Amino acid sequence: MRKIDHSLLDNAKANKKDEFYTQLLDIERELQYYEKHFKNKTVYCNCDDARVSNFYKFFVENFKRLGLKKLICACYKRDSQDLFEANEHAFYYEYAGKEKKYPTLKDVNYFKGNGDFRSNESVELLKQSDIVVTNPPFSLFREYVSQLEKYKKKFLIISNINAITYKEVFALIKENKVWMGVNMGRGISGFIVPKHYELYGLETKINGNGERIISPNNCMWLTNLDNAQRHEFIPLVKEYRGNEHAYPRFDNFDAINVNKTQDIPSDYNGIMGVPITFLHKFNPDQFKIIKFRKGNDERDLCINGKPTYFRILIQGQSKSR
Repeated sequence: MRKIDHSLLDNAKANKKDEFYTQLLDIERELQYYEKHFKNKTVYCNCDDARVSNFYKFFVENFKRLGLKKLICACYKRDSQDLFEANEHAFYYEYAGKEKKYPTLKDVNYFKGNGDFRSNESVELLKQSDIVVTNPPFSLFREYVSQLEKYKKKFLIISNINAITYKEVFALIKENKVWMGVNMGRGISGFIVPKHYELYGLETKINGNGERIISPNNCMWLTNLDNAQRHEFIPLVKEYRGNEHAYPRFDNFDAINVNKTQDIPSDYNGIMGVPITFLHKFNPDQFKIIKFRKGNDERDLCINGKPTYFRILIQGQSKSR
């Protein structure tokens, strides 16, 4: 069984090592659930070199099948053809079905600036787009999501699972504006990293192409594109009545604690505190989110004076019962 090493992407954030490149297999696994959203749309991959990005490769190879209008990829000046050597200039490439599928440096459009997703030039491309799909910098994730929300863009992006605990992100989840994608943790096979990155952690390898792979097992897809999976009801087979001892109440909030999503009782109508992994199964037709982590005193939820691990307070929707 693959274990989770939370330190990998946490360290990446702290050290601003953002060169984690997504494998084509993982893109294909997730994108299959959202294909209906892409017809006649402009897709913007604003952290990608069109010459080598697997996001670009997926969309350019499936351009006609998805019915895309345009594909735009923007490359920060650090990126290059082998992914990890510095480029002298930042650039972007636009594909509308007639241009070269795989451009060279002679075919791209150069930015005046560094191509950062926050730059005015990149924002202008963002305004032209309908859907953003990429693996954004982990160290700038809060700012990245805030920009997408500001410009009201649809998106499908990869992040550290811990991002759901950020107040900015959780607020969007609570309002049902953003949710977790289909694959997470072990469902994301790993990331290609530069030669100068240490192959540390629980699972590392070098594949047949000589690419160095790190599998932190603590990543997820975050999106505001709907999919059928998020509307599947969680089967509730446990009972609260007669098993009250298994569901202790919090000291600082009128709710019971549920240690596992599979243990949510079918006969309890009040508020429950569930682990954050519940969000991967969260069906907004079945439950509503009340609050995250804090009790009525705005301190961490606790039982018998001891804080619990992060809990999300939820309640069943009456129409689902």
